[in-house]
Amino acid sequence: MSAAQPEEGTGQRSAAEREQEVLDRAERARRRAPKVREERITLAHGAGGRSSHALTEAVFLAAFSNPALDALEDQALLAVGGERLAFTTDSFVVSPLFFPGGSIGDLAVNGTVNDLAVSGAEPRFLSAGFIIEEGLAVADLERIVADMRAAAAAAGVTIVTGDTKVVERGKGDGCYINTSGVGVLSRPVELGARFARPGDAVLVSGPIGEHGITILLSRGDLDIESDIESDTAPLHELTAAVLDAADGVRCMRDATRGGVATVLNEIAGAADVGIHLTEGALPLRPDVVGACEVLGIDPLYVACEGRMVVVVDGAQADAALAALQALPAGAQASRIGTVAADPAGMVLLETTFGGNRVVDVLVGDPLPRIC
Repeated sequence: MSAAQPEEGTGQRSAAEREQEVLDRAERARRRAPKVREERITLAHGAGGRSSHALTEAVFLAAFSNPALDALEDQALLAVGGERLAFTTDSFVVSPLFFPGGSIGDLAVNGTVNDLAVSGAEPRFLSAGFIIEEGLAVADLERIVADMRAAAAAAGVTIVTGDTKVVERGKGDGCYINTSGVGVLSRPVELGARFARPGDAVLVSGPIGEHGITILLSRGDLDIESDIESDTAPLHELTAAVLDAADGVRCMRDATRGGVATVLNEIAGAADVGIHLTEGALPLRPDVVGACEVLGIDPLYVACEGRMVVVVDGAQADAALAALQALPAGAQASRIGTVAADPAGMVLLETTFGGNRVVDVLVGDPLPRIC
């Protein structure tokens, strides 16, 4: 027997043992894999929380898995003909169609522009698909389209193709819109939640929770008076300014469904790091705080449509923050926390009372149909 062939019992495993190890690993992976435990789809599956993540990974990712999709970012990064492109798609089912500060029209444009911008791309082209319910007033449709045109002009993008379908009365809730977008990555950057590392700083570009609270109050179910308006706006100027000011940007995310809390949990999980927030540093309007207290909602989980979270090298945090604050849209930007090694995969909030609490991912969303 040669030295390259150890005897049984001296370190070499039998074929049966190796096969069993493979089976054991597969079984452990199967048990860890997300599962959709409900037999039917619920509103929670579209709310951006745990149920949404389980649906995405157990159904869609399991069926369509590929390197571009598996990153689970808000856009796919693609190489086409020597150019780096960002591609994204989003659907908008907000109710009501019109609300203080915006409408489903500008929301559809800004939401897709922002998914491109936070990848570091320059948004260029959009598509627009309309599913219109029979009976929608033509004047309302014209108003929606006018808002889309204005938002596209403000973001410097062109709507180049689209589609229209009409469904029977009572089956479309007025109007749904799908927008897809293409942007060009001219900067040599690679951003993503998985790049966050201990020592990084966490920034947010402005007051949080305004959009979600605006939508809830606009539905007229609550007797609360407020002048809160949606923060819907394009982020492309802010993302460009941050990238110009700091080459240590790890990740940018727009905080839509699930709010800032869900975005930070996604980053902590993807990078296997801990994120520590300071409650007193969170930029919050007093009327948003008041509405959240009445409703029993944590503003960290309330959707924004014109705010982003930035994770940047701690040594460059001041430069990045100054770049945000130099623009009107980022004037109230704040450093809200830091990235640490522990507790890995978790987000902790240091409260104003000096204690700490876990900021976990909700199963669903307290405010459905907000985008």
